[in-house]
Amino acid sequence: GDHGAAERRARRQRRLAVQMILHYSPRSPFVRKVMIFLHETGLEPRVQKHRSVTWMLKPNLELMQFNPWSKIPTLVLDDGLPLMDSDVIMEYLDTLHDGPKLHPQAPEWRWKALRWRAFGSEMLTALILWRNERERQPERQLPELIAAFALKMQRGMQMLEQEAEQLQAAPLNVGHIAIACAIGYQHQRFAEHNWLPACPRLKEWFDAFARRPSFVATEPFDDLPRFNAAGERI
Repeated sequence: GDHGAAERRARRQRRLAVQMILHYSPRSPFVRKVMIFLHETGLEPRVQKHRSVTWMLKPNLELMQFNPWSKIPTLVLDDGLPLMDSDVIMEYLDTLHDGPKLHPQAPEWRWKALRWRAFGSEMLTALILWRNERERQPERQLPELIAAFALKMQRGMQMLEQEAEQLQAAPLNVGHIAIACAIGYQHQRFAEHNWLPACPRLKEWFDAFARRPSFVATEPFDDLPRFNAAGERI
């Protein structure tokens, strides 16, 4: 028993000494999910950030050594294993700290948290695709596609408004992080739409989350000139 406990402690100490490498951008909402998670769990000092620039039509060859899809975030572990996808990365990071787990185990919250995590990711994906369409030449834009994104966003926000009291009642979890990052990205890239005033309970929850030090510390900013999907400066 004592030997097993000592071995577990030794393994944990080895894990704690590790510094992982996070390929990131301060502009990416998917990276922001991971950064908020690191702040909330006290793991941020364990991670060395490496700025990786990714464009849809111009893959990052250095990043592709670790992630052939040339996407961020990508977390390279100390043994060289690269983890891709913000949700997979957060799930791994949740094994490295002793605080409350952000993937709840209690059934009454677990499936809500994972559902909200997926909901936030879907919302972010829709916003990014919408933004890509909006940045095409006007004559090449598809009005039907833009209208479809607008409708989805409206319905998504309405559903979150109905669930706002549950969001407030739930212990902090990965679903909160995903939804907050999606609403934050709305503010950043779709300020002219501003869906929140029509969702007062959701706005109350988001405003409180937005005051968390982890959210404030990960405010997106443009550290490089802006480019379109083809890597052309705009």
